[in-house]
Amino acid sequence: MQNTLTDTFGNIDIYLFDQLLKGRYDNARKVLDVGCGGGRNLFYFLRNGFEVFGVDPNPQAVQAVKELSAALAPANPLENFTVCPAEKLPYNDGTFDLVICSAVLHFAKDEQHFDSMLQSIFRVLKTGGYFFARLASDIGLETLVQPVGNGRYLLPDGSERFLVNEQTLLNYTAEMGELYEPLKTTNVQNTRCMTTWCVRKK
Repeated sequence: MQNTLTDTFGNIDIYLFDQLLKGRYDNARKVLDVGCGGGRNLFYFLRNGFEVFGVDPNPQAVQAVKELSAALAPANPLENFTVCPAEKLPYNDGTFDLVICSAVLHFAKDEQHFDSMLQSIFRVLKTGGYFFARLASDIGLETLVQPVGNGRYLLPDGSERFLVNEQTLLNYTAEMGELYEPLKTTNVQNTRCMTTWCVRKK
């Protein structure tokens, strides 16, 4: 039976797929997905011999990604998947070649929580390692979002999220490393904006 794209890549984030097509992570053999959910962004890595880890605060999500790993990569240890929050990653400094964090950071409670998540992520990333994130921003929605305090905003779609702006991302980039892909923001009919943020650790 012929494999489909879904068999190979799952329901992968299209912007992460873009990085895979560019060969960006070919040598990033040790991968961590922070806020992995059921593993939608891990299909390719599990199927292609990467050493794959995942964390999520939701025990049901971690159980689901363990089942996915067992099905796609029986040799990948199930202990690699752990229930924990992004700000308390249980790994040594400089452990991973690639850290994925898709649709997680905009759930920060405030600026301090956002910072603690990022500091935790970059601590476990190797020098020269890759960070891939997708997160909500106000880029392109600056006049349409309503601040509710602590860096959180009410969006036109009715949701409330922690939002970053372009300067915040550039400031963190300068502190942590350098962009390996320009910032890219998708505006969904002026209801919400999601920015792709790709940093290589210095």
